[in-house]
Amino acid sequence: MKTKHLIIVGDSAFAEIAHEYFDADSDYEVVGFSVERDFLKRKEFRGLPVVAFEDLESHFDPINHHVYVATVYTQLNRLRSRLASAAKEKGYQLASYISSHSFVWRNVELGEHCFIFEDNTVQPFVKIGNNVILWSGNHIGHHSVVRDNCFISSHVVISGFCDIGESTFLGVNATLANNITIGKDNWIGPNTAIMKNTKAGTLFKTEQPAPSNVSAPQFFKIEE
Repeated sequence: MKTKHLIIVGDSAFAEIAHEYFDADSDYEVVGFSVERDFLKRKEFRGLPVVAFEDLESHFDPINHHVYVATVYTQLNRLRSRLASAAKEKGYQLASYISSHSFVWRNVELGEHCFIFEDNTVQPFVKIGNNVILWSGNHIGHHSVVRDNCFISSHVVISGFCDIGESTFLGVNATLANNITIGKDNWIGPNTAIMKNTKAGTLFKTEQPAPSNVSAPQFFKIEE
C-alpha cells in the first residue's frame, strides 16, 4: 500500500535504481524527479515529470511530498548533502529506504535520509548518521558508528567498535579491523585493509596489479 508521495532528486543511474527500489519495496509512490536547472536536459524520466529543483515547491507541495536525493559520492558526498539540506529548507521531509532484504538489528540508531540496500548486515548497537548510503552486501559490526554523509560501497567489512568519519567513502571490499577510527573526508579505495586509525582527509589508493608476461590464452594452452 502506497501511503506517501516521493520526489527523487537526480536523473542518473542511481536515481533510476532508487525509483525501482522505492517502487517495489516501500510505502512511497514516486511521482516525479528533479534536477538543478543547469542540468535539466529532459522533461520526463521513467514516465514521470522532471522539474527544476529551484522550482520544486511550485510543482509538488512540501506538505504532502517527501524527497530523496539520489546522488552518489560526488565531491566526497557534499552534493548529496547540499541538495538534501536545500530540500529541507524548502519544507520537505527527507525519505529513507531500508531494504526488506537487509538485516538491521532492532537497536540500531538510524539517521534521516539513508539508503540501505539488500544483504547489508547491521549489527547491534550500531549508530548510522544522516545521509548515509550502504550499497549492497556490507557488514557493519557491533558498536560501530558511521557518521553523516558517508558512502559505503559493496561488500565492505567494518569490524566492531569502529568510527567512520563524516563524508568518508569506503570502496568495494574494503576491510577495517576492530577499534579503528577513520578521520573525516577519507577516501579508501577498493580492496584496502585498514589496520590503524587514519587522519582527516587521507586518500588510500588501490594500485592496479601488473599484468603477467604470459597471456591468458597461453596460460590455458589455447591454440588459435
